Amino acid sequence: MKNNCMSFGPLPDWCVSLQEALTEMAAKLQKNARPWMGGERVFYPEDHGCQAGEKATEAIQRALDAAAEQGGTVKLRKGDYVSGTLQMRSHVRLEICAGARLLASTDLKDYPEMHARRLTVQDTSMGMHQSLIFAEGCEDIALGGAGVIDGRGSQQNFPGAETAQGTPGRPFLIRMIDCRRAHISDLTLKNAACWMQNYLNCDELLIEGLTVRNHANYNNDGMDIDGCRDVVIRHCRATSGDDALCFKGASQRPLDRVLVEDCDFYSACNAVKVGTDTQGDFRNVLIRRCRIGGLAEDPSGLKHPCADSGVSLEMVDGGTLENFWLTDLYITRAWSPFFFRLEDRGRVKPGDPAPEIGNLRRVLISHIRGGANGPRGSYMLGIPEKCIEDIAFSDVLLHQYPWTESAPDGQDYPDFKGAYPDAHMIDAVGPSPAYGLWARHARKITLSDYLVLPDGQDTRQAFLDEGA
Repeated sequence: MKNNCMSFGPLPDWCVSLQEALTEMAAKLQKNARPWMGGERVFYPEDHGCQAGEKATEAIQRALDAAAEQGGTVKLRKGDYVSGTLQMRSHVRLEICAGARLLASTDLKDYPEMHARRLTVQDTSMGMHQSLIFAEGCEDIALGGAGVIDGRGSQQNFPGAETAQGTPGRPFLIRMIDCRRAHISDLTLKNAACWMQNYLNCDELLIEGLTVRNHANYNNDGMDIDGCRDVVIRHCRATSGDDALCFKGASQRPLDRVLVEDCDFYSACNAVKVGTDTQGDFRNVLIRRCRIGGLAEDPSGLKHPCADSGVSLEMVDGGTLENFWLTDLYITRAWSPFFFRLEDRGRVKPGDPAPEIGNLRRVLISHIRGGANGPRGSYMLGIPEKCIEDIAFSDVLLHQYPWTESAPDGQDYPDFKGAYPDAHMIDAVGPSPAYGLWARHARKITLSDYLVLPDGQDTRQAFLDEGA
């Protein structure tokens, strides 16, 4: 006999304690998130050999190295500075002033491979070793200013195919590994050849006031936070061709105590995502007062304007996800507003043992509004060996486009073992067999005031509970 996984009614007790704990966490993070504006002494690339019309890499690096000796700020004052890889130093702020642009060199030879001293799954599975700005093992570092960092990462400059594996030959814009007290603020970041910014195993990370536009190429993530702790992301706007805000565990370190507030995340893939690469744990995350979903239009012409999903939680490489609260979100232009997936892909570094199946549990999603979503619909899929559990939705009201053709029954859908875990993985069979929520291999899923309104007659049922 099937054990039902959905219940309709009041929220379970764990939701109250979760809200209290994460509200207290957010207050502490806000209090301790101190912007760092750099030392008083200012260094200019022009004083270190920077000449108009020449590449500025060596001059900027000399200025960074000089600033590191005394703790200072390197300023790019005005005009364009063309550069290859720059290596950040501790106690240094790099400021791109209003009217200045740091332009990435379009010559791949200007990006030496920077192999992390501590090997991660990302290095072995993706081969990502090149970036414009690189920091490893630094503390008290900052990137800021009202200027622009442009990766100039178009297909013409850095060709490559869309892939879930390696992306050699397409540098990141920013990559920081094993750093402490990093502050990234106010800049406009645009046109990376691959991911825009990637932070692995960093503590006390403050990201605020950024404008991110990443549509020049494939794999154009907006912001990737991997195994970091004590993180505040606020007042940012990111639009991207790939995942806009993505939490990962390839560093194999825990992600813990994260506050995201008052941001916009719009994507042609997943607006807010955990995964893939979930080798670490993910705990104590509060995302509030954000607008998420798809793009109004695709400026790249490489993909499409709609998001594959609004919120996507994908635990497929071991690890535990728990104690997440997403609240006061507006979701728009997402084919699937919510997508949860638990599976046992188990990607690891060569020689590491395969992990146990992970956990996806204790997630509260509350006070959600939105329109122009669908028509695929939201769904969550565990596997027979392990269920998604303790998921609660409260005060959800979403409008979405209807599915007007016939749709398969739930029994027509396999468990999608081995499929890459994104919401579109069911598309070859059909849309979700329920327009509101479909759940399989899940338990203790609570729906309290959860309403999805198709803008027209939908041929499917509102909910399909296939049980645990």
